[in-house]
Amino acid sequence: MRFPRTRPRSLAGQLFAMQVVLVAAVVAGCAFFAYVSGSSQAKETATRQVRTAALAIAGAPSVREAIRTPDPSAVLQPYAEQVRKDTGIAFVTIMDPHRVRWTHPNAERIGESFLGHTARALRGETFSETYTGTLGPSIRVVTPIRDGNRIVGLVSAGITVERVSSQVRAQLGALGLAAGAALALGGLGTYVINARLRRHTHGMNAAELSRLHDYHEATLHAVREGLLMLDGQRRIALINDAGRELLGLAPGTVGRRVAELDLPAPLTGALLASEERVDEVHLTADRVIVVNTRPVVGGERRGTVVTLRDHTELQALSGELDSERGFTQALRSQAHEAANRLHTVVSLIELGREEEAVGFATAELELAQVLTDRVVGAVGEPVLAALLLGKAAQANERGVELVLADDSLIDDGALPATLPQRDLVTILGNLIDNAVDAASEAVTGPGPGSGSGSGVPAQRTGPRPARARVTVTALADDGELLLRVADNGAGVGPDDAAEVFRRGWSTHGAGRGLGLALVRQAAHRNGGAVVLEQGPDGGAEFTVRLPLAACSGAREESTT
Repeated sequence: MRFPRTRPRSLAGQLFAMQVVLVAAVVAGCAFFAYVSGSSQAKETATRQVRTAALAIAGAPSVREAIRTPDPSAVLQPYAEQVRKDTGIAFVTIMDPHRVRWTHPNAERIGESFLGHTARALRGETFSETYTGTLGPSIRVVTPIRDGNRIVGLVSAGITVERVSSQVRAQLGALGLAAGAALALGGLGTYVINARLRRHTHGMNAAELSRLHDYHEATLHAVREGLLMLDGQRRIALINDAGRELLGLAPGTVGRRVAELDLPAPLTGALLASEERVDEVHLTADRVIVVNTRPVVGGERRGTVVTLRDHTELQALSGELDSERGFTQALRSQAHEAANRLHTVVSLIELGREEEAVGFATAELELAQVLTDRVVGAVGEPVLAALLLGKAAQANERGVELVLADDSLIDDGALPATLPQRDLVTILGNLIDNAVDAASEAVTGPGPGSGSGSGVPAQRTGPRPARARVTVTALADDGELLLRVADNGAGVGPDDAAEVFRRGWSTHGAGRGLGLALVRQAAHRNGGAVVLEQGPDGGAEFTVRLPLAACSGAREESTT
């Protein structure tokens, strides 16, 4: 027969049982100590009481005078009984030096010998003892009665042990009531505390809590998304490895305030916000992250839960997709234009003007081939060459001339493998897109939906240029890669020069303003920098410098 397994007692139940046992043990110990202490104090009190009575009787002049009379009992017996009743002691026995009683609570015992020790009293001492006499066990004090230098009698005053025990039992009863009340109060307090603990632990036992903690730790480190928990004081209560990596934080940040982390101001504002944030895009020094926050509320604000997703690669892929779409549109336009030109050549041949047809076709081929030969001859990096040719086609469709500077030169293999090609596409692609926008608007004026990057102001104070032009410089020399893009557009005003790299800054409306921010981020990620200046044609000129030596060192270190 199989018996069902009983579930272990919850942690709150275990603590309750332990606390009840502990409280009971403490109360029992205190009660035992109080009993022993009370018994000792009761005996001491009884001894002091009978000692005081005995010494008072022995020193009374009337007692000495009564002893000189022929019948001391006639005077001493009433006196002793009166003292016994007034003090509440059990007996007062006055005797001669030969231990013959002159007084006794039982008058029939007068004249009999005293039961107890008297030798020390006959030597002049006052002593106490516990002795069993005619009234049973008693605590007694024996002291001499002096008449001058002579000992003329002895006094013994005592209280029975039973009376002392009854007093202790009465005290013990009160002590038991106090101990019971303390035990009940302690048990009630323990129950209340453990009921609260049971609510917080959801009735789980210690093993379940330990297992839950292990799973919690494993899950926390296994999650690819960043997880950040802030307490009510906006301090970091918990952060996983992915969150620390996305925010660029060093170990040991738990307990620090968010405002002390040296994060970008918009990101810090999002983390400190009291309201919920959903899928907000923010830039750090090296990454594009999507932030979601949700306050933890339980009667009062307890903190905030933050999730972080890395959008760096997705944003780069999105930029590459936009470039591919632009290339596709350019190819469609070129195919359409090629068809028109082919029809023109065919029509000229049909009209018998073969020389004009050959001249027209040759001029078009030479115009397209010049830029291709220039790019292929100067830029040995395939990705950059393809990007420049594609952007040239796009610019041409918008009426913008894209020119490769004469001093451009990147030999094949000059760029280290550790320099990500995706970052090169991000930097050069966004700079060219912005320059084409600015140059096109300077000639034709801003159009609806023009531009694909952050944009630059299109207000021009001077005359419009006759033809929009963008000049690109790509040069790898002296351990440095230089990428420079200049246009003959309206340029950037001094007041806006520091704002163009901020995410969200754009002259083309909401939802824009990410391109230049990504350029600066990619440059920073590779140890470089981007600078904005006024170009030779009056427009904006962006210059990016990336150290190739640092990239080569990183590659050698990684292979080592």
